[in-house]
Amino acid sequence: MKHDNEKNVTKVIGIDLAKNSFQVHGVNQAGYKVMSKKMSRQKLKTFMLNLSPCLVGMEACGGAHYWARLFSQYGHQVKLIAPQFVKPFVKSNKNDAIDAEAICEAVQRPNMRFVAIKNTQQQDVLSIHRMRSLVVSQRTALVNQIRGLLQEFGIAIPKGRKYVNQYLPRILEDGENGLSGLFREALHGLYRDLSHFDQRVADYDGRIDQMAQADEQAQRLMTIPGVGPKVATALLGAIGDISAFNNGRELAAWLGLVPRQCSTGGKSTLLGISKRGDVYIRKLLIHGARSVLNRVDQKDDRSSLWAKALKARRHTNIASVAWANKIIRVAFALLKRGEDYQVTLATPV
Repeated sequence: MKHDNEKNVTKVIGIDLAKNSFQVHGVNQAGYKVMSKKMSRQKLKTFMLNLSPCLVGMEACGGAHYWARLFSQYGHQVKLIAPQFVKPFVKSNKNDAIDAEAICEAVQRPNMRFVAIKNTQQQDVLSIHRMRSLVVSQRTALVNQIRGLLQEFGIAIPKGRKYVNQYLPRILEDGENGLSGLFREALHGLYRDLSHFDQRVADYDGRIDQMAQADEQAQRLMTIPGVGPKVATALLGAIGDISAFNNGRELAAWLGLVPRQCSTGGKSTLLGISKRGDVYIRKLLIHGARSVLNRVDQKDDRSSLWAKALKARRHTNIASVAWANKIIRVAFALLKRGEDYQVTLATPV
């Protein structure tokens, strides 16, 4: 009788997340299906609250970190899986039930790679960065539209936001440039929108600066050349617990800053960087690396000499990625050891 009861006890749960409808697949200790049902948001909360502690697997998608924190509070062991690692376990045509079963199967694999669960503070930081990124993209689109519209009237503004801010007030005040009153009034509106976007970006930058100043680890990362408040806060928000990585190369690979490898017949070929992981953070790191490489000619420390030698033999883009990789490895070491970056002077020959 006891053996029969154990057959019906759910030990592992796979949940296919959505906005309002959730597919749940459960198996027992032996791996046999115990349940498979669709639930609403409230029913899922009630079900998981009343369920005995078990292993819960979900894809790391929108809302996954919220559900992971909630189910952890209920006493469950929660694991998040990157969607690309779930795909090999899908047995047939894709639907919610099959996806939930695949997640349930994947979470039990001993060598599966899991995604660290983010806390609310991490999500706050990353949300501010996403909001800023959205406003910056909207501002860029507006700048391009203003330049394009003026081009139709024979007025050319050099490429770049600073030139639009510099030239546009003069164009609006110039009554001899042939612009109609209707178009001039509409252009005034676009100029006000551009000023509004500039203010919003400045506000977000101020918030990010405040977060960096209040975070000891962010201050430590900002001692690394090429790392400012944006890079430091975004990186910490994405990483969370540095102990999730064994070494700096793992962290660099997680951000897609290591070469792709293609091996066959005993021959190994290294290609361009993998570009896996967070595109936004990788972009920030490479921009930071470019700013460092633009100033290394005036410096004589060991890292700057290495960067100058790299610039001399490789393209600037490759050198920037290499320095971004170096930033990540140094960041890992500093966070792991709790130390600040120390500039090492070159040894005289």
